[in-house]
Amino acid sequence: MTLPLNVRAGIASASVALILIALKGYASWETGSAAMLGSLADTTLDLIASLVTLYGVRLAATPADQQHRFGHGKAEAIAAFFQVVLISLSAFWIAVSAVQRLLAGDRPEAAETGIAVSAIALVLTLALVTYQRRVIARTGSIAISTDRMHYQSDLLLNAAVIGALAMDHYAGIGGADAVAGMAIALWLLHGAYRASHEAIDQLMDKEWPEERRRAFVEVANRHPELRGIHDLRTRTAGNRDFVQFHVWVDPEMTVGDAHRVMDEVEDKLRAAFPGVEILIHPDPTGHIDHGEETFP
Repeated sequence: MTLPLNVRAGIASASVALILIALKGYASWETGSAAMLGSLADTTLDLIASLVTLYGVRLAATPADQQHRFGHGKAEAIAAFFQVVLISLSAFWIAVSAVQRLLAGDRPEAAETGIAVSAIALVLTLALVTYQRRVIARTGSIAISTDRMHYQSDLLLNAAVIGALAMDHYAGIGGADAVAGMAIALWLLHGAYRASHEAIDQLMDKEWPEERRRAFVEVANRHPELRGIHDLRTRTAGNRDFVQFHVWVDPEMTVGDAHRVMDEVEDKLRAAFPGVEILIHPDPTGHIDHGEETFP
């Protein structure tokens, strides 16, 4: 049985995190670096987040059942939001640790080990985010997208660790390691803020962008027997899109003819918007409930 792309991406993410935890744990023990310790903490949370992501994308890919008739797509948004919480906690812990080391005047040791480990981590992380980008382009997975954002920040994190250790060890710039740790914490908080938006939008059933809504209506209105569209509602859950709307048809049209027209409209829409689940309600021309949105 072939695993879905987003599930494979989740497995790859967790595997890379496990390797990096082992490497950074050893380097943190050898160097005592605040930046390296922060990197280790971040990677540990990466592993937890990756496991949650893996569970979320597997659940989201599960077909609809009697208890979840619209499917399980929102599991991805929940997994993404959980990652945001973990990223924020990681950033706070890194900042506190860095401030403590700066005030104490602690300096790292065995910088060569820390630099070597960070370089390996940078290469592995770069390979992972490149693979994740391909998966996101094909699946649109919000959970993998949030996971990728976290690992993208790890690229800068590993580069910052290398720079901090090099400045402290070779240039003798005291405090560079602790300052780098605080900068990493701020970067992680910024990333968490950005990542939270899309997850919240999906959980709150935010409408599609207006441009996409208009394009959808334009395709539907091409059917010659439709006399207008109103009460259009759209939402996204994971990699699934849902649309429901009312259409005006000739009041004299039979139920059988109305059913035929609805099928024809759905066929055209599914060709233009693959994978969208569509629900259409026919109304006699001119009928509209109070407060409904109409389209020409």
